[in-house]
Amino acid sequence: MTQQSVEPRTTAEDAGAGSRVPAGRSWLDRYFHISQRGSTVATEVRGGVTTFMAMAYILLLNPLILSGKDAAGDTLGQKALITATAFAAAATTLLMGFAGKVPLALAAGLSVSGVISSQVAPQMTWPQAMGMCVMYGVVIMLLVVTGLREMIMNAIPLALKHGITMGIGLFIALIGFFKAGFVHQGKATPLSLGPAGELAGWPVLLFAGTLLLIFMLQARNVPGAILIGIVSGTVVAAILNGAGVIKAGAWSNGAPELHGSAVSMPDFSLFGHVEFGGWGEVGAMTVGMIVFTLVLAGFFDAMATIIGVGTEAKLADDRGRMPGLSKALFIDGAGGAIGGVAGGSGQTVFIESATGVGEGARTGLASVVTGLFFAACLFFTPLTAIVPQEVASAALVVIGAMMLMNARHVDWADRATAIPVFLTVVLMPFTYTITTGVAAGVVSYVAIKAAQGKAREIGAFMWGLTAIFLVYFALNPIESWLGVH
Repeated sequence: MTQQSVEPRTTAEDAGAGSRVPAGRSWLDRYFHISQRGSTVATEVRGGVTTFMAMAYILLLNPLILSGKDAAGDTLGQKALITATAFAAAATTLLMGFAGKVPLALAAGLSVSGVISSQVAPQMTWPQAMGMCVMYGVVIMLLVVTGLREMIMNAIPLALKHGITMGIGLFIALIGFFKAGFVHQGKATPLSLGPAGELAGWPVLLFAGTLLLIFMLQARNVPGAILIGIVSGTVVAAILNGAGVIKAGAWSNGAPELHGSAVSMPDFSLFGHVEFGGWGEVGAMTVGMIVFTLVLAGFFDAMATIIGVGTEAKLADDRGRMPGLSKALFIDGAGGAIGGVAGGSGQTVFIESATGVGEGARTGLASVVTGLFFAACLFFTPLTAIVPQEVASAALVVIGAMMLMNARHVDWADRATAIPVFLTVVLMPFTYTITTGVAAGVVSYVAIKAAQGKAREIGAFMWGLTAIFLVYFALNPIESWLGVH
């Protein structure tokens, strides 16, 4: 789907003199076009609260994903990560509300955080990893400004875009199972159920119960199912811990207990810890591949989410064009840079914004309300920190399942499509690298199309990517041949 240079206007926004837009509107109504879009202030507030409730789980999951060690063996503090996650979500969502004027909320993208945690941090320091977030955010903003986004969107096959989303989802689900202790490194097999072929301990059973509860709530279309499941699991964990049923040492990240006051000042110790450079040991090609992977992880999902939610909110015209799409995409790109500077990973538009739209939200006022709730969470990090890792991990698996639902868009009867998508999806978790899945999908797609005599359908951009990825796969033999170590 392409976007015209002149942004279209919806029927409601074309209302002029004699329209049904009431006179004497408040400045709030005029600024956000509330009446023009057929909404009310009360409806927008309700939609904003609903969106926040649906995506508040990110305050728990993002710190969990980014809890690993970097190449130097350093970790990020949990309280500081919660602060960075809440601050970045608040800043970018408020920006979308006031500047974009659409009901879209942003927070740390789980696919982006997954790449940062599993692929970037093990090769460099955390400040350098956040620098990569800033870089990919700037790249997306440049793509939007220059109009190159349309060329890239048209060059990469839609099926591969769905495959990338599905692969990241499966990868995130594997991380969730592993962090919860449901899946372990096996003694006689690569992976096993629990440490020895069976689940061990109450915490992992609590994970399984929380996971099942969330799936049951989702099946009944209960709003905020993920948040309800996490809160319920945490309450049960606190009761079992308080009753002495589960010993404090059994929990992966400490017992679910509140130490001190529930309110505290935010910890901005990660803010501004960004480094550019020092990538000599990693190599320029690896840096380029990481930035490209982050762009893939953040850009395409944002395009689909913005258009999908915008259409649901009736902001798109009869040709499916949405007013302000370029502005929304630019803000989404800026979210990558803002999240990197804040220390909470790149921010992207959340599909959970659709829950607020379902409540009637049509304007940026809903996003402002959501952003203000995230800002308020800056002062309640002690409450967030009591959630056990086993409970929070259940939401990772749920998000992975939701991302795998993109399978319905793939033509599995067409081998030229199915094989590249299959390789993209399975190689991400199997090799524990997202780039490998993307590379295998691109190379196999081009190879199969060429074998079918359809080389002209591939396009120069995909041929260029294939050449880069072939070097990526053959890098070790090439270095040996050149005598480079």
